[in-house]
Parts: sequence; structure tokens; C-alpha cells
Amino acid sequence: MARGLWHHPADATKRPDAGPDADGGQAMADGRWAEASDEAGSVTMQNDVTREPAILMQQEGGIHRLTLNRPQRLNALTRAMLSELSDRLADIAADATARVLVITGAGRAFSAGQDLTDAGAIEDGRACRNTVERYYNPVIRQIHSLDLPVIAGVNGIAAGAGVSLALACDMVVAAESAAFDIAFARIGLIPDAGGTHQLQRLLGPARAKAAAMLGEKIAAPAAEQLGLIYRAVPDQELAATVDALAARLANAPTKALALMKQAFHAGDHHSLEQQLALEAELQSQAADTEDFAEGVAAFLAKRAPGFKGI
Repeated sequence: MARGLWHHPADATKRPDAGPDADGGQAMADGRWAEASDEAGSVTMQNDVTREPAILMQQEGGIHRLTLNRPQRLNALTRAMLSELSDRLADIAADATARVLVITGAGRAFSAGQDLTDAGAIEDGRACRNTVERYYNPVIRQIHSLDLPVIAGVNGIAAGAGVSLALACDMVVAAESAAFDIAFARIGLIPDAGGTHQLQRLLGPARAKAAAMLGEKIAAPAAEQLGLIYRAVPDQELAATVDALAARLANAPTKALALMKQAFHAGDHHSLEQQLALEAELQSQAADTEDFAEGVAAFLAKRAPGFKGI
């Protein structure tokens, strides 16, 4: 994948007014963002200054890239932005040429989580429930169910729901200067958007409950050691590392990778017997793919395989 896909527009350097943590708690928006209709009639959130969409979508070959593009607000999430993200995920799911998805953030943050100034989003219990159920949960489900690998390239702070968004991806690669701020307790909320599920699954119950209740901020190197993420790399190597990982996955037997994803997700709640039965079923599907035939032929011929994802 070309390094051009790692260009971050409008890289902000000034710290915005922040919520519970100025280095990456829930960011405070300043009202300079508006909604505009695109040619297809769908709603696109734009920056009134740059007029760029809040979600940038790029594609090179089978590698797709979605960039959270509110750098002035540390990519804090609004309902309009989440709706746009959901639309872009639906586009990718419908694209038969898509083989890998990378999700990252513009500027110096991945995402500071929910924008506390998104009027009406979290003002009371009913509003919170509506925002979580209508805007966050669909995005998490879409990432979870995509039949292709999803990489989170965490270029800076991930806080609150930004952590949940990153952990919903299949692999998380973070810059060493990044951190994962489980900030919910500092404003009297609980981890949402799948946060309690992912934290407990990745850290174990004791460590997950402590991280959430104490509102811990976990530095990327520590997150790697704890098993919360796949890798933490030097900041200057993040782009090349994610590019190389995306290219490797794009050239893999992506149908088999999708079946692996399905099996691992089911393993969270299956008994051993249920998982054995599912593995047998999914393996039979993998064995019927052209990629399996190509893999065996390449192995016997002692050559590199040319997988097509079919």
C-alpha cells in the first residue's frame, strides 16, 4: 500500500479544550462542524474550515482505509460522524474487491471518544441509550462481522469509546507514544460500544475491572505486554508497519481469514464440543475454496501462492 494512504490532513498541533483528561479524555467540540449532503443524498459531516468529510475513505487495490478526520477535536465522535462511519463500512462490506480494512485517525489522536458537546447525545439516560444503540453498536457490529481483516492503526490517544472502537478491530498496532485511556469512570459512565466485552476478553476479569473502575490510561507498550493490542512500534515506524501488515493480509487467503474470524468470535461463548463442530464446518468451507487448491498446488510446486480470496 502506498505511503500516500497514510497522509493525515489538517494535522492539528494545538490542544483543544478537553473533558476529563486534556491528553485524551472525551474531547470538547467547538461547534465548527456541520452536516452537508453528498451527491448520493446521504449526510456527510464536514469541517466548516477545511470542508473535508469527517470520515475519509481511500482505496488502493484491495486495501481500504477509513480515517477519522476531526483532528482539531482529537477525532471526538458525534452521532453524525458515527452514521457516516457506518455508511462507509457498509460500502466496504458490499465491495467484492475489498480484502483488508485499516482504521486510523487524522492528526495526533486516534479518537478521544464521545464528543461531550454533541447536543442531545448523552444528556440523560434515555439519550445515552439511544446514542449507544443507534450509533455506536451498529458500527461495532459491522466491524465484527466484516468478512475481512480489520487493522486499527492507533496513531495517538484512544480514549473512552475510542478504545472500544480500536479494540473492535482484529489487530491493533499502535505508536509507542499512544495510550488507551479507559476514561469512562471519570465522568460517571461505564465502558460501552463493546468495551466491557473486549476488555474482559483481552485482559481477564480482574485486570479489566481494575482498569475500568480506576479509569486507567494504559501506554501502548504496556498494552502490548498485557495482550490488549497486537503490537506497539516506534512512532516513526507505525505507517510502514501498518502498510506492510495490510499488504501481507491482502495477499493472504482472505476467505480463510474470514472463516477464522468467525471461529474466534464464536469461541468466546462456545463449549469445546460446539467449537469442534464449528471448526469442522468452517474447515469444510475453506477446503472448497480456490485458495485452498492454490495453496496446496503452490506448496507441492515449491512456489509462492497467488491467493485471490475465493
